[in-house]
Amino acid sequence: MTKRHVSLPAAAESAVDRFVEAVDDRLSGPEDTCEVVQETLVDLFGDREPYEAWRAGGDVTPAEKVRLQGYDPCNASLEAEYYAEKDEEQFTRSKHLQWLWRQFDATPMADNVEFALRFRQMLANHLFAEAGDGLRLFKGITFSYGHNIEMGDNVVVHDDVHLDDRGKLTVGDRVSISDDAHVYSHVHDVADQTEVDNFHTIVRDDARITYDALVSAGVEVGRNAVVGAKSSVQGDVPAHHVVVGSPASSVKIKPGWEDVAEPLDAGGVNRSDERRIDYDLPANLEQFDEFRRDRRPPGE
Repeated sequence: MTKRHVSLPAAAESAVDRFVEAVDDRLSGPEDTCEVVQETLVDLFGDREPYEAWRAGGDVTPAEKVRLQGYDPCNASLEAEYYAEKDEEQFTRSKHLQWLWRQFDATPMADNVEFALRFRQMLANHLFAEAGDGLRLFKGITFSYGHNIEMGDNVVVHDDVHLDDRGKLTVGDRVSISDDAHVYSHVHDVADQTEVDNFHTIVRDDARITYDALVSAGVEVGRNAVVGAKSSVQGDVPAHHVVVGSPASSVKIKPGWEDVAEPLDAGGVNRSDERRIDYDLPANLEQFDEFRRDRRPPGE
């Protein structure tokens, strides 16, 4: 069953278009991104009057001050900010756009689907390395940076999906990623979890990753393949295959594609080493070990 087209009333449609275009124009222009994000959030949360009063030196409570300061992404910290290997210059702007994306999702406007999809498409155009046309990006999507994501045309990503681009993530055309799925591009060392390896994870055209599935770093999900609900993909998925389980394995080939698909036992090979992304840490890095564990085996 196909979906039906839904449109907003004319007045609402016009207001949405004007707002999205205005924010897009400001993000495309010479203004400081931090300032654009801050002012956009102040207005979305209806705090313009107290914000102006505070900026003019008016008295505010400590809680009000924290709230008003919090619209400024420069006053926020994100988990990815702690990643030692990140590109500092790229991340500065990505952080500001991520903050706008996440805080927008906390507004009532995020549940207005027609408005929210257009707003997130516009943000993706600025944040992702590549953002195709016709993206349908729903509520609660998170990512590490955003600037290491390449996404094709007519992709749908549903609620509460995590797209990890600590390495690199490429998503082809017409891909569908269902609610609560996780797609990773980095792993932690088994013995020393402070050691991180980054990879290029690829989801080819027309693939589907269904509810609550996990795709491991460095995996390639082949064209027109399906990852079953709650499956854990540890190796490559051949084109046109349906994989289920943990670890996921091929259980069938999509009907009609048997003549062009690899045999059922062809999947599951882990080729992540071929997609490893090497990086150098800054020479003057002051490393932070949040665990402070003694990782030496007994007897050493």
